[in-house]
Amino acid sequence: MTAFLLLVAPSANRVYADAAPALMAAEARSLATAFIDGEVTVEATRIAGVDYLRVSADEIGPVGVRALSNLSAVHALFEAEGELLRPVAADRVDAYPSDLLTIQKYPGKTNEQLTRLLLNVTAAATSRPQRLLDGTLDVLDPMCGRGTTLNLALTYGLDVTGVDLDKRDLEAYETFLKTWLRQTRLKHTVRTSAIRTAGQHRGRRLDVEVAPSKEDFKAGRTQRLTYLGTDTTRLEGLVRSGAFDVVVTDTPYGVQHGSHGDRIARNPLELLDSALPGWVRALRTGGAVGLSYNRHVAPPHELADLLEQHGLTVVGDPADDTFRHRVDASIDRDVIVARKGSGRDVVG
Repeated sequence: MTAFLLLVAPSANRVYADAAPALMAAEARSLATAFIDGEVTVEATRIAGVDYLRVSADEIGPVGVRALSNLSAVHALFEAEGELLRPVAADRVDAYPSDLLTIQKYPGKTNEQLTRLLLNVTAAATSRPQRLLDGTLDVLDPMCGRGTTLNLALTYGLDVTGVDLDKRDLEAYETFLKTWLRQTRLKHTVRTSAIRTAGQHRGRRLDVEVAPSKEDFKAGRTQRLTYLGTDTTRLEGLVRSGAFDVVVTDTPYGVQHGSHGDRIARNPLELLDSALPGWVRALRTGGAVGLSYNRHVAPPHELADLLEQHGLTVVGDPADDTFRHRVDASIDRDVIVARKGSGRDVVG
């Protein structure tokens, strides 16, 4: 039996200071089940007054080590050898400096640890979870705001598309990314253009191609990022059917969101009901949708029923509170994952 002990990284965010260990334990179970063969156990343990997560299996292997190295809040990795701990070099997939994720600061920003957790557990539920680690996972965030998911996908070396109606968010993200790319002196191209279908103006788009080195860029080993400044409930003609392995997003908590010229306050479930047909159409068979949401405005069983109505299969029990954590008095946040067609029941 092989056992690895994971030290949870400290978080300056008060929400995650207490919640991170439990959240990472649930995340570790998801990734371990997807990437490690045989029976896997994950349990909290304390050694010399320090808290760890112990992941045990008959054989964890290099792929398992890589999966554990990319958990959202892992700080250090050790292999247990009797009563001793042997440090193990983390095998991170990160292709770019960490400040791509951390440097942006603005009110309402989704915590980057939660963003990484959501992408990890959603990818783990797909029929091809290895795409998360080999750089071939195609990601869609259909309510991307100022781009935390987009930056994470780039960090992972993945291609990603984001959608958001708010012009200010697109403008702010474009300014940030152009500045960051220039300051880091990465070889890249940036193009902006209008979105038109059938002669109708539908918004604005940003297209970026970038690589970790000049050699990679010249050889075509690049990541592609697209930001569509348009209505997420009207994606027909803008994204190809079956183009994405995962759809991941932090859903609105009951705020204004609507179409051009008709920005009305909408219940998040009503918004999702309108948007899901396009999201599901864009998802490959065997892919998965992962949503973080507020239980106060989207009760788990109602959200699960809605996902099922749109042809998805919810992974696990929606009443399970494995990923549930309190943000403040008005936000009781949780995560739900659902598959399109075949896949593996690995979440939770």
